[in-house]
Amino acid sequence: MSFHTWFLFAIAYLVTTISPGPNVLLVIRNTVRFGSRGTAATIAGNLLAQLVVVVLVALGVGAVLAAMPPLFLAMKVMGAVYLMFLGVKQLRSGRRKAAASIDTLPTHALDKRKIFREALLVSGSNPKTLIFLSAFMPQFIAHDQPLPAQFIVMYLTVACTVALVHTVYSFGVRRIHDGLGAGRWIEALKRCSGLVFFGLGIKLLTAKQA
Repeated sequence: MSFHTWFLFAIAYLVTTISPGPNVLLVIRNTVRFGSRGTAATIAGNLLAQLVVVVLVALGVGAVLAAMPPLFLAMKVMGAVYLMFLGVKQLRSGRRKAAASIDTLPTHALDKRKIFREALLVSGSNPKTLIFLSAFMPQFIAHDQPLPAQFIVMYLTVACTVALVHTVYSFGVRRIHDGLGAGRWIEALKRCSGLVFFGLGIKLLTAKQA
């Protein structure tokens, strides 16, 4: 892969990553709830999911999924149900009495494994991501060069891009949080994120394959 091709791939993927989605929403939520440690665990789970997706693309699984509507539908329903489950869970937790207002990000009850697992499932629950990358990544492949090395380069680019974008979102949310304080901001975020997760689940459920 030439530098020019890699640069085009990096810019194109950056543009697609900047747009807020379930992964960004999860980073924002966990940043407010758990601080930087929650952010790191969320990003780590997302990056592992991205690695799995890239490996599946390299193996041609995305093309198989696109050619099998029943399998795509089954995966889409499971992903949508999980997102809606997160939404309902968040809305229910938002009804509980808020803790005393503090000026720092809460870091109690931090379970990194749970956060990591949740991020992994959110990132990997949308089959459209696999199909999109299956159509997107081959456009930048040079077939006269070793394929494994090119997929490794593309995954490292994806990982760096995702980590950078999510860190920027996290930093911005922390700045806003520091300016507004914790109490009402956290409760408002719980309710909003619950509604958005539920809405994203419905959007995924009703989305067409192509």
